[in-house]
Parts: sequence; C-alpha cells; structure tokens
Amino acid sequence: MNTENVVRHLRVLWRTDKIIADIRLRHLLVGLGLRAFAALIAAFGLLMLELSAYFVLVQIWSAIAAAAVLGAINFAIAAILFFVAGRSPSGRDIELADEIHGASIEALQLEARALQAQMTGAIHHPLSTILPVLVPLIAIIVKSQGKAAKKVDAATTAEARS
Repeated sequence: MNTENVVRHLRVLWRTDKIIADIRLRHLLVGLGLRAFAALIAAFGLLMLELSAYFVLVQIWSAIAAAAVLGAINFAIAAILFFVAGRSPSGRDIELADEIHGASIEALQLEARALQAQMTGAIHHPLSTILPVLVPLIAIIVKSQGKAAKKVDAATTAEARS
C-alpha cells in the first residue's frame, strides 16, 4: 500500500464528489427557477380564467373567449416549462463524473485490500515484514562500527608513536 496513492485517490474522489454535487445543484437551481416561472405563468392563467368567468357574467361572448384563450395558452406554457424543468441533468457530465468516482472508489478498495494483506502477513509472519527493515539497518550499524574501529586504531597508533 502506498500512502501517496491513497491520498491521490481520496483527492480524486473528493473532486468528483464536488463536481457531481455542483452539477446536481445547478440542475436543481435551473429547475427551481423554471418551476417558479411556470407557477407565475399559471397564476396569470388562473387570473385570466377568473377574468373570463367574470366576463361570462358581464358580457356574453367576445371578451370571454379572448380571456379563456389567453388562460389556456398560459397553462400550456406553464406545462411546457414544468416538463423542461423536470428533465434529468446533462447525461455526459454526470456520467463522466460518476465513472471517475467509481474508479477512485475501486482504487481505494484495492489499496485497502493491499493494506489488509500486508497486515495479515505481518501478523502471521512477523520476520518477513521486519527483515526488509533490518537488513539495511544492520548494514548501517556494521559500517558505523567499522568506522569507529578505524578511528580507535588510528588513535592507538598515534599514541604509540608519540
């Protein structure tokens, strides 16, 4: 397991989650704006239908038909806006972000499995995990002992000469 890989995968995961959240939030805001506009148009349509009902009582046909037609057109526009607002977010962006998100999750799971395998190997065979660390350490100790022995020999020969 490499901690740099884990950090890199976590960064990719965080960035893709941020992109996915941004795409969904943008879609929700646009949908909310369109729904609010559709509700406003529907309110005007309702007002027109109420106005047409008023004109039914006041006059018989000319103003009534115009108000009813305008109300029906307003409701049709509102229905179209509700349909457009209900569409799913752009497929390519969210699919790509979901794909990258899945790949980073898989990579993190692979790193976790590697760590688990190392830990179980260390528990069952402790020398196999300690040995790669001990060999360079022993080499360093031997080299430093050799240098110390040379210094002691040089000091004793210097004393013997004087």
